[in-house]
Amino acid sequence: MRMLISFAALFLSVILLQLSSGALGPLDALSGLVLDFTRQEIGLLGSAHFLGFFVGCWWAPRLMGSVGHSRAFAAFTAAGAIGLIAHMLIVDPMAWAVMRVASGMCVAGCYTVIEAWLQSKVTNETRGRTMAVYRLMDMGASLAAQLVIGVLEPASYVSYNILAIVCCAALLPLTLTRVKQPETPSAPRLRPRLAAQRSPLAAAGVVVAALSSASFRMVGPIYGQEVGLTTQQIAWFMAAFVLGGALAQYPVGWLADKYDRRWVLIWLSGAAVASCGITAFATGLSPTGIMITAGVFGLTTFPIYSVAAAHAHDFADASERVELSAALMFYFALGAIAAPFTASALIDTFGPPALFAMIAVGHVALIVFGLARMRARATPAERTRYVYAPRTSFQIGRLLGRSRDGK
Repeated sequence: MRMLISFAALFLSVILLQLSSGALGPLDALSGLVLDFTRQEIGLLGSAHFLGFFVGCWWAPRLMGSVGHSRAFAAFTAAGAIGLIAHMLIVDPMAWAVMRVASGMCVAGCYTVIEAWLQSKVTNETRGRTMAVYRLMDMGASLAAQLVIGVLEPASYVSYNILAIVCCAALLPLTLTRVKQPETPSAPRLRPRLAAQRSPLAAAGVVVAALSSASFRMVGPIYGQEVGLTTQQIAWFMAAFVLGGALAQYPVGWLADKYDRRWVLIWLSGAAVASCGITAFATGLSPTGIMITAGVFGLTTFPIYSVAAAHAHDFADASERVELSAALMFYFALGAIAAPFTASALIDTFGPPALFAMIAVGHVALIVFGLARMRARATPAERTRYVYAPRTSFQIGRLLGRSRDGK
């Protein structure tokens, strides 16, 4: 308990950071609609965010090595706050895309600092409890962030200013903590080929997970507006997706530890195709019905990244855990960069159902590839433990490595 209390400042920074950054994507989409941005321009904002996220993941460990944890955290937070405040000063989609690159860098950089700090302080005895609280804080704040957009007016300087204030507030707990700043960890090498070599199916799985998550988070508000939801209902629509994903973690983790993880991936993707079909083609659903389908969509798609990551680690040595986690994050970032812009372009051309049709095609491809991979080799006799893997930074592999090996 004393160890968890000592991490209270880090956990509070996580909550504030997630409240600020998690609400920005939906708010930008709704603001873009109010300001008559095209749907492709709104999708570009989501893609720009994940481009910044990738850059931040790569750059943050190097910046920590130059200036230290606290200064790196302050620099990334300042970049995110500047991007938020500048939104209503320069109302232009290309300028907003640059601001979203800054917000993506802020998220990745701040999470890198926090996770490096946690890794340096946890012990084998406290790792499980610390990670459980960390995931709870992160997931709970992400859920709350979706609900925040229900009370923020789109295209309002006040709304963006509120998010900027929350972002700046994330500085206070971490920079004022009396916990000694740890030594800077070495930056993990980025070896994308490692993931493809250890498990081609896992690499494909995280790309499909990005296709599902990034497109829904960044373009989902457009779908909600197109099908007639109010702003408050869109907030609950987005929150239902996050809640469904959170509820899925334990049962999916149990299945992934008990059965062949390739079958778990295949059945999850099959259920995702079904939920996409219901959402895309069922007409006349009430707002409650639409939100239920969003929850089912989150239930079937959110755990795919963690199952794919667990499957990849089944074929890796303990010495490869950190670099393999970074490689999987690389593939997730590639899919997340491409997904929002592609989804918005399809919605503009074919209408709202195209969002879920695109995601369904990705899951059908994963099913086919998964069945092919099952013919290529057998599942390993010894497997790692299933661990919920947040998509936060390249450093997350350091925190999860021993958990996967049961240490």
